Amino acid sequence: MKKIICLLMTVMMVASLAGCGAKETKETAEPTAETETQGTSEEAEADKDAVKVGLCLSGSINDQGWNQTAYEGALKACDKYGYELNAAENLTTADIAQAYADFANDGYQVIIGHGYEFGEPALEVAELYPDVKFIITEADAAAENVASYVMACEQTAYVEGIIAANMTETNVIGAIGPIPGDSLVKIVNGFEDGAKSVNPDITFIGSWTNDFVDTQIAMEHANAMIEKKADVIKHCANACGNGAMQAAVDADIWCMGDSYDQSSLAPENILDSALYNLDVVLDIALGTVNDGTFKGEVYNLGMAEGAVELLLSDNLPDDVKAIAEDAIEQIKSGAMTVERDYTLRQQ
Repeated sequence: MKKIICLLMTVMMVASLAGCGAKETKETAEPTAETETQGTSEEAEADKDAVKVGLCLSGSINDQGWNQTAYEGALKACDKYGYELNAAENLTTADIAQAYADFANDGYQVIIGHGYEFGEPALEVAELYPDVKFIITEADAAAENVASYVMACEQTAYVEGIIAANMTETNVIGAIGPIPGDSLVKIVNGFEDGAKSVNPDITFIGSWTNDFVDTQIAMEHANAMIEKKADVIKHCANACGNGAMQAAVDADIWCMGDSYDQSSLAPENILDSALYNLDVVLDIALGTVNDGTFKGEVYNLGMAEGAVELLLSDNLPDDVKAIAEDAIEQIKSGAMTVERDYTLRQQ
């Protein structure tokens, strides 16, 4: 009870302060043919009553990774359903409840939190705004007005591990994560498990930057791995991980992209990019709002549903590409099951 009272006081304070909070990027989905036409008063009224969707992000909408793919996916889904989108960028954990409250107080009917760290604050704030629907990615938060959508990112990571084990010449590979929450830990573990399914004796190095945006930190972690003879490095560290890819380019070793097609960051060194198709996930989620079937549960989506996929680079030799494609098909069909392991193995 004390927690809710304190949170309510915070919300009231936030509502009374103008201009204090995270940067917001106001966007309306690209207009359809109907909304482009200056029409009747009924059309104007319908436009005024369009559902407003708030998107909360831990980074920027143009980070070429985790946050950009969510922003673009939300735009696409909002365009489909005729919804208005507004994004709050670069939120720290301490900012999340305030950002939720800002959107709710401004009349937003749907609020999306992108990432596991947005789950717990959603449960708290949702109690204060029972008429607002909260959609969270990569969390296990569920309440009457809170639904979570978990992507099987460990599936793509597992196949990446298989690729890494087939591409390494030093028998040393590494993975770099940001802050070790469940949705990131399962990726690093999946990568290790995939590699060891090919070669149980492979040396795996895992490390955590404890940061989502500082590229220099990830570069330092990658260079430390390279000093230990790692010649394939994967990251799942949001914008921070771009620094690891740069370190791989500088050392002329292999690297792997995450969340988005990151081939432009390392065209000669990239092996693949793990894609998290937020357009698919958010289409499904906002579709339940649109058709009135929204239900506060935790939903799991993987390769079979098109929520995650692996973009294979032309840098891959044909034989390794064939091995990867076979593993992908086995996962899609259910012939291969990838364990989701939230155990923090590397500190």
